[in-house]
Parts: sequence; structure tokens; C-alpha cells
Amino acid sequence: MFVKTSTRRNRNGTTTRYLQLAHNEWDPVAKTSRTKVVYSFGRAEEVDRAAIERLITALMRVLGTQPAAEEGPARVEASGVPGLEYLASRPVGGAWVLEGIWHQLGIDALLRKLAAKTRRDPIVERVLFALVANRALAPSSKLAATSWVAHDVHVCGLETVTDDACYRAMDWLLAVEDKVARGVYDAVADLLNLHVDLIFFDTTSTYFETAEEDEPLWRDAAGRVVEGDPDADRPDKAVDQGGFRTWGKSKDSRDDLPQVIVGMAVTREGIPVRVWSWPGNTGDSPLIRQVKNDMRHWSLGKVIWVADRGFTSAANRKHLASGGSGYILGEKLRSGSPEATAALSRQGRYTDIDQNLRVKEVKVSATERFVICHNPEAALRDEAIRTRMLTRLEEAIRGSDDLPPDQRAELRGVISTKPGMSRYLRVTPGGLLRVDKKKIAVEANLDGKYLLRTSDPTLTSTDIALGYKQLLEVERGWRDMKSVLDLRPVYHRLEDRIRAHVLLCWLALLLARIVETRTGATWTTSRAELQRLHVGTFTGPAGTFRQTTTPTPATRRLHEALGLKLPPRIWHLDPEPAPSPTPR
Repeated sequence: MFVKTSTRRNRNGTTTRYLQLAHNEWDPVAKTSRTKVVYSFGRAEEVDRAAIERLITALMRVLGTQPAAEEGPARVEASGVPGLEYLASRPVGGAWVLEGIWHQLGIDALLRKLAAKTRRDPIVERVLFALVANRALAPSSKLAATSWVAHDVHVCGLETVTDDACYRAMDWLLAVEDKVARGVYDAVADLLNLHVDLIFFDTTSTYFETAEEDEPLWRDAAGRVVEGDPDADRPDKAVDQGGFRTWGKSKDSRDDLPQVIVGMAVTREGIPVRVWSWPGNTGDSPLIRQVKNDMRHWSLGKVIWVADRGFTSAANRKHLASGGSGYILGEKLRSGSPEATAALSRQGRYTDIDQNLRVKEVKVSATERFVICHNPEAALRDEAIRTRMLTRLEEAIRGSDDLPPDQRAELRGVISTKPGMSRYLRVTPGGLLRVDKKKIAVEANLDGKYLLRTSDPTLTSTDIALGYKQLLEVERGWRDMKSVLDLRPVYHRLEDRIRAHVLLCWLALLLARIVETRTGATWTTSRAELQRLHVGTFTGPAGTFRQTTTPTPATRRLHEALGLKLPPRIWHLDPEPAPSPTPR
């Protein structure tokens, strides 16, 4: 007798598996062996485990098998089966789902194909997947990830891994970055049927707990190292010298520590399609030009690039509008630029397009369109913040007229270090400190407003405003990359390893976003549910096997939404070898 699994395909495309006890019978007429089902256990995922365990126990008693002798506290009778020892249990649900999406995107096949061209060990794909899964499930250093793989997760095809193998895999990933990014984008666009018409781009910074910046090296326009003697004349394609981890304007309010700049391109669905890394002192303005150049050969069609006020330079606008593309960019209302001044001076009615958003288009330029957006709730917040600042300023300068000129100058210097208060401070010709009422009126006119400019003549004002509002998807990506996937701290000091670390975080965020897009649940919630699914290792008189715990209804729904099969009930079966016959 043997256990047989039969499969039935349903009308909706899903399959149902049945577990049966069967044996072969000889058909003398047909002169062939035919399988006969003795008993059906029902659906494989709903099998009565307790009944099967009772059957196994009864059969062992018939065979006269006795429980093995006690060898310590590790040996127990699991589920009433004599001699069955429970060895270990590892979470498997999260890694199983991530690998399913990894396979759907074809990343495994792509990496193996690229590795084959370099005669690299195909295991490099398994190592990279394990590092990506580690970022998504239990972020840690690469050294800690080796212990995680060996003891705390079940990764198919990878029992253990060394830290050297992790570092070699990261170095190779960086070498094939462009091919992997393009291949992943094509797969994502096909898998999710993405209609890529908007590409959102933004940058952030991540700092390092070190007192010294990296030594300066010659770099090209993309911030990459140009090989050559750093003390020699400038090499070809080099534009500047600088370190990778270096001081710059920190977006984490840590200007006291070296940092690097990270950029990310995201679709309107929130799918991160690529990341970039630059030296920490790189300004935002020219970066989006490099991003467009790097993606110019992708199958994007006509794309509207969406970015915030840091990318609104004339050179950027010209570059983004080339090749039939367009842009939606934020404009600094307080910049004093002719466009901002002219836009604010135009009269017109606002149109309500959302609960907290009103828009009006103003005629400023013959080649560009300008839209003023107004958020009433944000306006109330701006007014409340200004009121608090004015109250503090009035308290600070109260009675200052009676102070000597040098003490008034000292007080003015103290206030100048507090931007929120100094914005509204006015100094009279006689050196007296006053609240600037004209400045208050100007600021009140800007409460809750922001200005957008676009080169596209076909978009409506509503499309422009809502398109820019979706830039929040990039900000959400930064929050998740920093808090859920632990982009920081970075346990590397070499530039290539830091760049590879960012790529691993991007791939982890990509897989997590696909889970969110297709299930409607956050990755944090899905991860917690999936990690309740374990695979246990057992050994006994009949051999060693691994068995998955029963999935919860929520876990089943997640797999159905993702189009993935549940993990197999029995993962591995290693029968005990039969004893050798005793020679006579």
C-alpha cells in the first residue's frame, strides 16, 4: 500500500488535492497493474491529522515496534507516536511567499542566467534571495543573517551560508545592477499589468555612526569612482573628487555625521522600480537627469516625471520635457521667483477636487502651466504654528526697548538662530525689535498653498494636483525602508557594499509592495500572519521528515490573493536505511 495524491482542476483555475490510501492490483484480463483506492482521507489541506496519527500508532503496535529508550529531555513522544522525536521548528510562511513572488517575477531565473555567463556558482541566487528575505522578515547584519539562515528560517535550497559567500554575492549583484533592474521592471510591469504613465522620484539620506568621512576619489557625473591615481591629473570622465560617505545636508537632521544620498523611482501604484546611491554631499537638482537617462531604454512610453521643489531647475525641466516626456514639479512659493510672484497675484476661483484639496490654474507662462493648490486643513495648521511662533517672539522682545543697544543686538542674534521666530522679526532704523506685520500678512496668504508647474498640455488641473499628491508614495517607501526593512544602521564601510546593501533593501521593498498591492494588507500585518506557519523536523524509527503546521484561514487567504500554493504538508522524507543481513 501507498499514499496517493490526486488533483482536480476547478472552473476558476485553482486546483484541489486529495489524499488517498491505495494499492496496486493485477488485472488478468488487461494483463496490467491497476491502482485501487482503499480509503480517501479527503482534501490534502483539510486532512484529519489526528486520525492519521492514530492509524500510524496502531500499525506500529501491530508490527511490535516499541518506543526507543530515553536518551535525555530532548527525546519525547510527539502526538502519542512512540519513539518519534521533535528536533526543531522554523518559520517558513514569510520566506515561502517571498520566494513565490521572487519566482513569479523571474528574478531567480534571471540571476541564474547571468551567473551562468560568468561561470559563477548558481548558489549565488539562493544567497541573494536569503539576504533579501532577511531584510523583509528579520533585518540584521550580513553576519547575523548567516545564523538566521542556519537556525531561524527555512529557505529552499540553502541550509547554511557563510558571510564570505554573502559578500561575494553582494559584489556580484552590484556588477549586474543595470541588467537586474531592467529585468525586474519588465517582470513587474507584466505581472501587475502596470500602465506606467507617472514616475515619481525623490531622494533621502542615511547617515553612518562614524567620525570620519571617506577619502576623496575621482568621480564621474553619476558619483561613481573613476579608476586612476587620486594624486594624478584628472582622469577621463572625472568631474570631481570626493568621498562616498561624506558630510552633506542631512534629511535626518544629522548634519554632524557622514551620509550617503539614496534616490528611488516609484510608479503611481507605489511599486519601487529602481534605486540609486550617490555621495553624501550630492545636491538634489541634477539627480533626476541621471535617473531619466538610466531609464531611457525602458519600455515606458510617454511618462510624466513627478518630483518635489528640489528638482525644479531650468536645466531639469528642459531635460525632463525632452523626448516627448513631461513633468509635474513643485515650485517654491517663498522663492520670490517671477513665476511664483505672478501666480500668487492672479485672481481666480478655486475648484474643490477632494475633501482637503482645492485647485485653480493661473496663466503665467506661454510654455508651461501653473496650478495653485490649497489645503484648508494644512492652512489651519500653518496658522496655528505661526500663532505659537509669534507668541514666543513677542515674549522674547517684550521690554527690549529698555535694554542697552549691545544687549538688544545680542538678543537679536539669539533670535536669528531660531528660524521660526526670526522670520517675523523686524529691526527699526533705530535698532528696536518689532514684530513684522507685513511679513505676517504675506505668510498668511501662503497658508496651506503650494504651486505646481507642468509641461503637459493635456492634463487637467485635477490630474496635475492628484498626480503630485501621489508623491507621498515615495515618502511612504522611505518610511518603510527605514523603519520596517531597517535600511539603517548600515553595517558596511566599503562603498560597493553600501551600494549593494541599498539594492537588497530595494528588492525587499519591491516584494513587500507587491504583497500589499495584491492582498490589500500592509506588509507588517501579512508578515506577522505568515510567520506563524512553521516547518517542524521529526525523527523516529522510520526515518526523518519535515512537516508544515496547519495554515490558518488568514494564511490561506493571503496565498489565494497572491496566486501561490500553500507549502507542502511533507517537505522532506529520509527513510531509515534497512539493516544489512547478517552473514551466515
